Amino acid sequence: MKGRWNAMSLVELNERSKAIFRQIVETYLETGDPVGSRTISRADGIAVSPATIRNVMADLEDLGLIAAPHTSAGRVPTDFGLRLFVDGLMEVGNLTREERASIEGRCVSSGRTIEEALGEATKALSGLSRCAALVMVPKRELSVRHIEFVPVGPGRALVVMVSEDGSVENRIISLPAGLPASTLVSAGNYLNARLGGRTLEGAMTSIRAELEARRAELDDLTARVVEAGLAVWSGGNDLPASLIISGTSNLLDNVQEATDLERIRLLFDELERKQDLIRLLELARDGRGVKMFIGAENNLFSLSGSSVVVSPYMNGANQIVGVLGVIGPTRLNYARIIPMVDYTAQVVSRLL
Repeated sequence: MKGRWNAMSLVELNERSKAIFRQIVETYLETGDPVGSRTISRADGIAVSPATIRNVMADLEDLGLIAAPHTSAGRVPTDFGLRLFVDGLMEVGNLTREERASIEGRCVSSGRTIEEALGEATKALSGLSRCAALVMVPKRELSVRHIEFVPVGPGRALVVMVSEDGSVENRIISLPAGLPASTLVSAGNYLNARLGGRTLEGAMTSIRAELEARRAELDDLTARVVEAGLAVWSGGNDLPASLIISGTSNLLDNVQEATDLERIRLLFDELERKQDLIRLLELARDGRGVKMFIGAENNLFSLSGSSVVVSPYMNGANQIVGVLGVIGPTRLNYARIIPMVDYTAQVVSRLL
């Protein structure tokens, strides 16, 4: 039955089943407790008996939308059920004027670096959501000040690149034996004339196109050295993306039992594996708008049963450069947090 349901949609549920399913999810998200038939029967708009509700709950359980934790008589939504609720039944709320002002005030204050502004954005998100907030800081593409080829032995040369911030990086390349020193000088001059003040990534395509077009005019050995230098530095001057996490102490709020505390401990362990988390956030850069990873939908959080709500943000060229969002237990207030994450991403995009 559950496999068949995967190919269906919420329209397959009748209105009574939808109403009861919605009540189970909303009550659980509000209280964190399993929801029983008697609790549902007291809700507004549910004008059926507890016995009828129990029958509907049994059907919802067969469909994999709800489950009974431990030996409780109540039910909680599964990760699958939460996904269908968020995608098909939930009504997303609007931020208040005060919440918008709080986000803007933390992010847009003058005199801050981009990293500082992004750090403030996570603080604003964690404070308003009462969860942990995170932001993936974009990779820095450093402009090139100078590049030089230095012979270090037969068939080998050191490529030295000095960036605009004064940092120096080196790479070893292999070259044809007996290459004259003048060829290395010519290759360095050629690249410096085209790279000064530009990033390698920004200049790479045009330089390669020019090499192809002017190959007949260039000395073949010089062209080979230039190509070797470009190849060894391709993508090599980008610093790795970094991650800012704020408000992890919020995750300890509303811990109700030992199993909750154990899940939070596991989540702390998962947050320590920042490179794994960065790889997850990279997935959210493949499109615009808010994305969610609910519980076991992602292997990284399968142990702690956590949810991530994230949105990409853009630079002035309308290019996606990073991701920010909120992480916490699957019992998130999705209707409130989704617009909160979305608006924060918009503010950061305007800032950039």
